Amino acid sequence: MVRDLRVTLCGVELDNPVIPASGCFGYGYEFAELYDINCLGSFSCKGTTLHPRFGNPTPRIAEYAGGMLNAVGLQNPGVEAVVTEELPKLSKVFRKPILANISGFSIEEYRAVAERLAPCPQVGWLEVNISCPNVHGGGMSFGTDPRQAAAVTAAVRAVTDKPVLVKLSPNVTDIVSIARACADAGADGLSLINTLLGMRIDLRRRRPILANGTGGMSGPGVFPLALRMVWQVSQAVDLPVVGMGGVSSAEDVLEMLLAGATAVQVGAANLVDPFACRDIVAALPEAMERYGIESLREIIGGAHG
Repeated sequence: MVRDLRVTLCGVELDNPVIPASGCFGYGYEFAELYDINCLGSFSCKGTTLHPRFGNPTPRIAEYAGGMLNAVGLQNPGVEAVVTEELPKLSKVFRKPILANISGFSIEEYRAVAERLAPCPQVGWLEVNISCPNVHGGGMSFGTDPRQAAAVTAAVRAVTDKPVLVKLSPNVTDIVSIARACADAGADGLSLINTLLGMRIDLRRRRPILANGTGGMSGPGVFPLALRMVWQVSQAVDLPVVGMGGVSSAEDVLEMLLAGATAVQVGAANLVDPFACRDIVAALPEAMERYGIESLREIIGGAHG
């Protein structure tokens, strides 16, 4: 029996639900040197800001038993270089629409980046990362305040007709309230979760391993928490959810879909094994057969009862 891997994300059909996560797949063409990335459902490009960013000082990466921490700091060449250099290179190796992941340090910056990227033919969705520090608001993160989250969502919604996915931070007391605020402000979908704040300490130096002190925690160790948040949010809002956080196998993808995700992003696993996403896509039909699944669309939210 042929298994149907197709899903539909905000009106756009994907061949399968597997999407490499932002920051873990560059701008795509680097991985295209290793395998045909058109086997993927889509991918989320590296977080793009209005101006070029060098990122945080090194060391930026630390390991823990369940994965890794990163404090890269949104290193990217800026939106103009992405539009004029990165996306044209990508178009030579990837024929599907991508998620353009955008970040900013003010509402005006989010709006400007969205306005520049939205017309690009490769961009199928705008994925709005609202976990960057709000420098103009005393360092408060956009993603921890429902009003700020709504304001960013509305600003991006106003400059594009393309689907807007808002990427939520798990570093909050109640992620559902943030999700509802984004939905009310015009979001077409939600991506979750972004990384959790964590740290490691170097016992010899008696100082944090990361130069930034803290970093974003990802990897298999965060999967149960991510799954729980996808479960909660997908029941609280009537929007498609892109689930992520520690996904590293076809079985993890199935769990995310059953919890309510329409599509699934794979992050840190790409940094451990650059073929991770390709292999997860290849393993999905066998996993579906093992659990009696004919179509992935049929199981979305299936664990809610």
